[in-house]
Amino acid sequence: MTQDEHRTWVYVGLGGEGEYVGQGGLYRFEDGGEWTAVQKGLPEEPQVRALLVHPDDPRIVYAGTQAGVYRSDDRGDHWEALEPAAEGTDVWSLAFHPGDPDVVYAGYHPFAIRRSEDGGATWRSMSTEGVVFPHITTQVPPFDKRVIGIAADPSDPNDVYAAIEVGGLLASRDGGDSWESITDGPHTDIHTLDLHGVTISPAAPGTVYIITRIATFRSRDRGAHWEHVVMDELFPGGCYSRQLLVAPDDARTMYLATGAGGGASPKGTVEEAALYRTRDTGESWERVDLGASPRSRMYGVAVDRAETSRVYCCAGLGELFSSHDRGETWTITRVPAELSRSRHVYATACG
Repeated sequence: MTQDEHRTWVYVGLGGEGEYVGQGGLYRFEDGGEWTAVQKGLPEEPQVRALLVHPDDPRIVYAGTQAGVYRSDDRGDHWEALEPAAEGTDVWSLAFHPGDPDVVYAGYHPFAIRRSEDGGATWRSMSTEGVVFPHITTQVPPFDKRVIGIAADPSDPNDVYAAIEVGGLLASRDGGDSWESITDGPHTDIHTLDLHGVTISPAAPGTVYIITRIATFRSRDRGAHWEHVVMDELFPGGCYSRQLLVAPDDARTMYLATGAGGGASPKGTVEEAALYRTRDTGESWERVDLGASPRSRMYGVAVDRAETSRVYCCAGLGELFSSHDRGETWTITRVPAELSRSRHVYATACG
């Protein structure tokens, strides 16, 4: 199949906050085609805050919802629940083991981590007893900790990391069986331990990146010490980042979905959004020219593993930017749903 014949499906998950909690959705876009709501078998008004496309079989898609993890074997046309729904428990993150996609990690709100070793058929809770969160985190009491990102080091999959929103970073040195807090460090005020994601590149073993409410940090020694990753002065109030993705065909290339500001913007304002890219494992960064300015912060970025020149990023209010030439030129389409600052895009994936 040539590049022109290759088809990519992009998935965009929606969720609600505040008065919009309980409103969500899942949409699929066939690149060059149409948008479709793909919710058959999902809970009513699915809160989809995490998506995974199988690295070897793009027909298999996982979705994290307010009723647990779901799986589709037909690109989202039909969904099946993989675990009994627990009231008041939401899935906020999903991740594959870097060497075995049958091993899937799921992170929850309230704070919990589970692992499946058979593609989601069965799940086991990981031990988080004894985890003590840093004292200096964003002060929003009462606020349950939620696992907003999970990543394993491809060079040593026993090293697994979990990003905690309003809680810092956890590490497991035994493949996820047990966890400990490892960040009582990268902060100058109450904000920076409000994490939004964690990533490790195969090109930099032992180097951990975390994205936070106001900045990006890097540790070159498995989380023992941290340094601030400076982008530029474009966002003087900080970079509100939501996803950091390693390119599947070049581990030195990473994409960062981000935007202006260190927190919620005043109602009615337009936030500035951006997609950044590094080609040298984070030593230097450039802002990608999207050809237009999104109306809201960038919330997700995805690359098609089967045709890696195809890059996608999606803003919170539903603008999907698509590139077929590794980010040189872009086209824009929009999720066909009514979105606001309280009901918006959370997750983006493709395959």
